[in-house]
Amino acid sequence: MGTFTDIPQARPTSLPQWLQRQAHQHSTDVALRHKHLGVWQVRTWEQLADEVQRLASALQARGFSAGATLAIISGPRPQALLAALAAQWLGGVASLFDPQQAAAEQVQLLGTLQPDFVLVEGLEEVRRLRVAQVAPRVLVYLEKRGLADSVLADQALDYAALVAQRPSAELLPHPHGRVQQAAFVFYRGSGQAIEEQRISHAELLQEGQRLVMREGLGRQEEALAARAFASGGQARYLLAPWLIGGFRLNFPENLATRDRDRRELGPTLVAGTRETYERLHRYALERLPEPGGWARGLVEWALAEHPGLLQRHLGHWLVRRPLRDVLGFSRTRAPLLVGDALSPETHAFFQALGIQVRQWSDSAQWDVSTILVEPIIDDWAGRQSQLA
Repeated sequence: MGTFTDIPQARPTSLPQWLQRQAHQHSTDVALRHKHLGVWQVRTWEQLADEVQRLASALQARGFSAGATLAIISGPRPQALLAALAAQWLGGVASLFDPQQAAAEQVQLLGTLQPDFVLVEGLEEVRRLRVAQVAPRVLVYLEKRGLADSVLADQALDYAALVAQRPSAELLPHPHGRVQQAAFVFYRGSGQAIEEQRISHAELLQEGQRLVMREGLGRQEEALAARAFASGGQARYLLAPWLIGGFRLNFPENLATRDRDRRELGPTLVAGTRETYERLHRYALERLPEPGGWARGLVEWALAEHPGLLQRHLGHWLVRRPLRDVLGFSRTRAPLLVGDALSPETHAFFQALGIQVRQWSDSAQWDVSTILVEPIIDDWAGRQSQLA
């Protein structure tokens, strides 16, 4: 394990310092769980801090230093989150990209940015780098399946191999604590002008602490990371509270299983976007009885806007509780909405289930940055044949 002695007694001023404090004070508590091949894999705070520190050491040995940016293109996987913390451990910045973003737009963006340090989930993300004509100085992958035939395979590094290396204690870097320094940078747009959003450790810790206090979050909470951390809202209202509050963060096996994994887990904390809640609303509607029958009538009776005493009690056991179980909200006490408000129909649906969704603003400013480059591609579909 890494060394976590000499922990500063002052209040942590960065995300990695909060990770270090949790590892020092609650070393054997479960910090993170990831479902893999149908089984929840458990990681403690000490194990996470040790892995982040070893990855930071590996990146530092390959030229990553304070002020550098690590671009991460991955779905919701623990390694992507730990890689972001490793970059910040060295005083760098993490720039996260969601693989679910339109490929053509993301390729244009990557071609404009030309990142030097990149971590990708697997083959599809390597293909996007190739089309974008990005030749990173350091390329790390999480999933090696199919990479053997890739042009970039020879220069790519295996994440698992990097964190398996155990440098001597004196070579392990200590976490940087510059509170005003940027922790994350997010980009949107494409072409010659893109928008940039930088979020400092100070802002993340301030907003995270505010949420922990207002929602009364404690170490007993279970949260599900069902989306990539590719937005400022996810960083503010899930990542920062997790490090400050010290609760458990759970990752689904993959995006296709996230709803099933949510039902199995029954998280107490849900931090979703408008798309998250509206997708779950559609998911529930698809499973309701067909209109016109007595069963559908019972559902509508139980979900009435102003239920009477019988509707509240009987409707809870017959309809509302089973529906909450289907959605994975059986134990949820902190249902948070990050960003845009829900549609009236979705808001009314969750309210009828007794789920009072509370909105938290994703209000960080986007700044326009003009980077003059030649467009990388005009038509993503036309280049697909070149990716094989």
